[in-house]
Amino acid sequence: MKIGLFSLPALSQGKHNIKDERLDQVDKITKSKKKVYIQADLIGNSEILDADVVLAASDSRMDLILSDLEFIENRLPKVTDEIEGKVLNRFKEALEKEEFLSGVPLDEDEKKVISGYGLITTKPVVLAGEGELADQGKIIFKAFRESGFISFFTTGEKETRAWLIRKGASAWEASGAIHSDIQKGFIRAEIISFNDFVQCGGEILAKQAGKLRLEQKDYIMQDCDLANFRFNK
Repeated sequence: MKIGLFSLPALSQGKHNIKDERLDQVDKITKSKKKVYIQADLIGNSEILDADVVLAASDSRMDLILSDLEFIENRLPKVTDEIEGKVLNRFKEALEKEEFLSGVPLDEDEKKVISGYGLITTKPVVLAGEGELADQGKIIFKAFRESGFISFFTTGEKETRAWLIRKGASAWEASGAIHSDIQKGFIRAEIISFNDFVQCGGEILAKQAGKLRLEQKDYIMQDCDLANFRFNK
């Protein structure tokens, strides 16, 4: 996933682990040989439109709003499409109320109309106070939590790993995050919720307590589910 840094020179660009204490808890129980976090790619202003979520200092709020408002005011006189005009006017109203555009509901047709726009606040925006910026790991995790992504975990003797998926992803989609062959041959997903895994003290005890569920491909993954996918090889 990509985190766009809006005027945040204090944070270093590049790839960073998303340190997740929940994965640490699972690893502590399983005692795997290896622990693998999700990675985030922190990118600067010049690439910010490619970001999944924007991270900015709290005092940059109005700069973000004014940037999008300027774009819309320049675009509106050129609009001939009715849907586009309605969307832009709704956007303009929101920005003039000092609201981010991510809070403006859009249907699928409206999303298509504005998909190529250079608007920053249509993405989730995380505002960080000065004190928060001192802990880069913590603020990266906060941005991840607001990004529209969640994680699920796999664990075993060799490795405990977090996998990145979109919120609302199905078990079938999640299996593809591991490998396309697993997705192609998907049979069932063995799921233990994070809370059940921790409270029971691991996979074996969770199974004995009846906490393992067999789910179909349309099961909607929950944040931090412990998953094992059965598939035809």
